[in-house]
Amino acid sequence: MSLLAPKVAAAKAVGVLARRAGRGGGTSLPGKLLTRLEPHAIGLLAGRLEHGNVVISATNGKTTTAAMVASILERSGRRLVHNRAGANMAGGVASALADASRRGGRALDGDFGLFEVDEFWLGEVVEELNPRAMLLANLFRDQLDRYGELDTIADRWAVVAAERAASTQLVLNADDPLVADLGRVEGAEPWYFGVEDDAVAHKELQHASDSKHCRRCGHAYVYEAAYMGHLGRYHCPNCGNRRPEPAVAAESVQLRGIRSAAFTLRAPQGSTRVELPLPGLYNVYNALGAAALCLSLGVELPTIAAGLGAVEPAFGRAETIELDGRPTSILLVKNPAGANEVLRTLALEGGELDLFGVLNDRIADGRDVSWVWDADWETLAPHVQRMTCSGTRAAELALRMKYAGVPVERLHVVEDLATGLDYALEGGRGPLYALPTYTALLELRGLLSERGAAREYWR
Repeated sequence: MSLLAPKVAAAKAVGVLARRAGRGGGTSLPGKLLTRLEPHAIGLLAGRLEHGNVVISATNGKTTTAAMVASILERSGRRLVHNRAGANMAGGVASALADASRRGGRALDGDFGLFEVDEFWLGEVVEELNPRAMLLANLFRDQLDRYGELDTIADRWAVVAAERAASTQLVLNADDPLVADLGRVEGAEPWYFGVEDDAVAHKELQHASDSKHCRRCGHAYVYEAAYMGHLGRYHCPNCGNRRPEPAVAAESVQLRGIRSAAFTLRAPQGSTRVELPLPGLYNVYNALGAAALCLSLGVELPTIAAGLGAVEPAFGRAETIELDGRPTSILLVKNPAGANEVLRTLALEGGELDLFGVLNDRIADGRDVSWVWDADWETLAPHVQRMTCSGTRAAELALRMKYAGVPVERLHVVEDLATGLDYALEGGRGPLYALPTYTALLELRGLLSERGAAREYWR
């Protein structure tokens, strides 16, 4: 372990310098250096966590779900090592461990690891972490020019599930066919979670739905209820494959627009009402996954309900801040299914809405932004009083909104993000709803930090 000490010290020094320079790379750059100096640094450091660690992966909601788990586990007395800034590739995980290291990694400021992991990096990082439990929450079409079709990720996850079934508790979303199917690997005894309230189901499967065909035989699924994208209650009429019965479920769901949501959490240990200070059915799913993971670790229901009720929005995930006297809510949109749930949530606000949309096509967003044509902006179009479109693909976003039915006089294209934000704040009235893609979210938070309206996201 002593050979690791100077490498950890070097990585931590790089992190300090990066943050002083105002670079977001402070969240992952130290870990990248550390894993280059010591390829097994993650495993060596994670092995010092007294109570082990857990891993969360998904295409949607990793950061928010991890924040929910953190809120719960901290109430149960755990001292967490957590990549809470959302840097979720190997470098980000290694950075979190390095930051928590004392005496060159011989001890850690924390006794339990909580790591969100990018869906494509899952196998590599899990091999090092050897987690106690692994929450796999969903697989939606996302950044196809980087990661390819969903089946590519599902195949990789199936290998990880098969390798970990004997030593890692799998916590799986029963409502996602691709994810639920991972539970049939030999030796697995998964905890399943899902929604059971047809009052919040769509009348039919959405256009943006992804996993519509049985992974076992290729036949189209039949849905009795479609909750969010392809998440729902389904069965295959050809081979009989069907959605597993969830041990942990959300019943009697209430969606209250941008403000909050509530549901009854049903588990083998009993039931309790959860008042969630975050909006949308997507956050109900996040909360369900967090609850199922914590239940698998032995956390009691009252602690889970209290933790979920006290959770604060993760960076850019429905957080609201005051800008120039106007409450401004920031809601990340990055793929059709996630965008549809944000649009559904905003539509519940009623009245006319002032929007600030930022569409980028940088590498971390995915160069292919055709997903905006699959998202159901028509849901929101009747409620748009004004929309400022910014980002590298601002004009395409405005065009999509025009085709959705928003009158052109209500659409304004201002490509530069800072100028666009000022234009949106000055020209509208009432609350402003910002809908940035991933890199736009980072830029927006950096801009707000410079203006003293928000903390740097790595702090």
